[in-house]
Amino acid sequence: MPRAKQSMDGNQAAAHVAYAFTDVAAIYPITPSSPMADFVDQWSAAGLENIFGNQVKVVEMESEAGAAGAVHGSLGAGALTTTFTASQGLLLMIPNMYKIAAEQLPCVFDVSARTVATQSLNIFGDHSDVYACRQTGFAMLCETNPQEVMDLAPVAHLAAIEGKVPVLNFFDGFRTSHEIQKIEKWDYADLKEMVNMDAINEFRARALNPEHPTMRGSHENGDVFFQHREACNTYYDNFPAVVQKYMDKVNAKLGTDYKLFNYYGAADADRIIIAMGSINDVAEEVIDYLNAHGEKVGVLKVRLYRPWSSEAFLSALPKTVKKIAILDRTKEPGALADPLYLDVATTLREAGLNDITICGGRYGLGSKDTPPSSVFAVYKELEKDAPKSRFTIGIVDDVTNLSLPEVKPAPITSAPGTKECKFWGLGGDGTVGANKNSTKIIGDHTDKYIQAYFQYDSKKTGGVTISHLRFGDNPIKSPYYINQADFVACHNPAYVTQGMKMVQDVKPGGVFMINCQWSDEELEEKLNAEAKKYIADNNIQLYTINAIDKAIEIGMGKRTNTILQSAFFKLADVMPIDQAVEYMKAAAKKSYGKKGDDVVQMNYNAIDAGVDAVHKVNVPDSWKNPTPDAAKPALEGRPEVVKMVKNLLEPISKMDGDSLPVSAFSENPNGQFELGAAAYEKRGTAVTVPTWDPEKCIQCNQCAFVCSHATIRPYMLSEDEVKAAPANIKLADTKPKASEYKYTMSVSPLDCMG
Repeated sequence: MPRAKQSMDGNQAAAHVAYAFTDVAAIYPITPSSPMADFVDQWSAAGLENIFGNQVKVVEMESEAGAAGAVHGSLGAGALTTTFTASQGLLLMIPNMYKIAAEQLPCVFDVSARTVATQSLNIFGDHSDVYACRQTGFAMLCETNPQEVMDLAPVAHLAAIEGKVPVLNFFDGFRTSHEIQKIEKWDYADLKEMVNMDAINEFRARALNPEHPTMRGSHENGDVFFQHREACNTYYDNFPAVVQKYMDKVNAKLGTDYKLFNYYGAADADRIIIAMGSINDVAEEVIDYLNAHGEKVGVLKVRLYRPWSSEAFLSALPKTVKKIAILDRTKEPGALADPLYLDVATTLREAGLNDITICGGRYGLGSKDTPPSSVFAVYKELEKDAPKSRFTIGIVDDVTNLSLPEVKPAPITSAPGTKECKFWGLGGDGTVGANKNSTKIIGDHTDKYIQAYFQYDSKKTGGVTISHLRFGDNPIKSPYYINQADFVACHNPAYVTQGMKMVQDVKPGGVFMINCQWSDEELEEKLNAEAKKYIADNNIQLYTINAIDKAIEIGMGKRTNTILQSAFFKLADVMPIDQAVEYMKAAAKKSYGKKGDDVVQMNYNAIDAGVDAVHKVNVPDSWKNPTPDAAKPALEGRPEVVKMVKNLLEPISKMDGDSLPVSAFSENPNGQFELGAAAYEKRGTAVTVPTWDPEKCIQCNQCAFVCSHATIRPYMLSEDEVKAAPANIKLADTKPKASEYKYTMSVSPLDCMG
């Protein structure tokens, strides 16, 4: 029986499965794992029953260490227990993980793998957190994309129950946890059929109970601890077979072919990549292209990382392989090589396969994008007689020269007919929410495949967001940023004046839409010469829309996202506009129905307005040879700060940090920066800015107190300061008692966030 399809991200897929097998969820939120716990909490509150006919008991603790302790205690009491975490949160659970594994308690930790803070905090994805748990005794199972999370997460729960080994079930933070795809989801009846109830009953019977007390966690001396520690070996030796048993059960239900290691590519490949996580989907695209052009390459996907099964690995490895690149998404400073490399090297050595050339590559730290150009570079390096034994991809290392040159322009490897759309928004402006809504409308109301991924600035609210949306008639396996888009939208006009490189991502003949209040003449003034020339040379279809004033006119204030969503459907040609309007209005009714008919009607008006408000700009021929931009005034201030702002912070603020080489950071490898740089960050992202009315002001300073970005500031000015101030300054006598000072409330429009 076919499974129901639904648009969801990897977090929701993991939560859907976890809820089915869980009695107790002990949680503490940490990005990007928080939505998993949130879903479970919502479903429990709504009365959803798991496969045992119960609602999950959700307990939020005061820290991740507390959550881990609660997991341990709950398991000891005989409850199947789950938690959701990542990064430092996972590391705080490590002491309890040793105990849980050694006591053979069957639980699952769902981890959206995230960078562990080093020279700086990074909230995005790599495998440094899960690799830090290799010694705990937890089994480690990895998935590549949201569909695999849905398909294989049950294996983690089922194998833990039967094999008496807890499982760390992980997938790439953000790239998989937050990537929306239309996937098939499990019916709980199917999941219940696969459970070993005898093993569950045995686990519950071993629970700590005053009716039949036992002792756990005792103290052991050096005479017996070692022997006792080795007594668990058979469980780990047997565990890969238990995992494969449940993969086979999943395969029987779904018609899939999941194994501990899955190979994809030419059966007689001479060069392969070995990796875990979302990079495997990128590799598959590149493999399809290269093999279609006469090459023989492949990828060996690691699913069960711990316990490592050399037998299963060697069984999946093509016998024709001569060169292997092992890709690790972590950095272990000072190590001979990174973790996955060491496992593969040991396996090949013990099997006597010493004639295979192996090299280790590092990629994707902190969610560094890994596009096909990076994977092409790996296969190209493997063509050499003596490929680099250690390398990095996706960056330019001009210090230790480890990086491989990217293959650019890389061939287009995405599914034929895929429509790619990119949106530049401001954190908190509704762009991401609207794009999630659009994606689900298209995914749930058409036969199209979908993918939505959201690139966030660490500032979150007030930072830059870039939405990457793909739609097509063929499956989409492209877990990397869009850089050849059919449609690009700029939802904040400040990005134009800041010189962000947005239109350069539009394909020749594609559409570029700017939300602004400018006339065509004003737009010509604001666009820089590079953007104008690209538009003219590549026949870009340029549109503007004034959603800012339109939202105010409708009564929606700053909320332009509904208008802009409607404009997207009008210009992007993904589905008929009449259908899109119908589905957008249905979604608005569902979202805002509780707030009354007036609010619903306001959203209807915004949807209708977006269809009609787009304006086509006629691109003049003069843009092919535009007037050069005026030189920027030199920055003033302390030389060391000015140097840092110019060389580091300006490219980073323009979302061009990917272009910076390793040498740009060689002066501060420890992450220490000069103070005072914030004074140079004048982003000007607010389209509405407050003004001070001295007639009505009672000088309470509450406005300055509540301004979250400190852009409203009161001043007491002396007579000399008043004379030196700009002529248009507003002043008032001080209250309640006049003094020799004048009072003014100053607003910094370039710092204001509106």
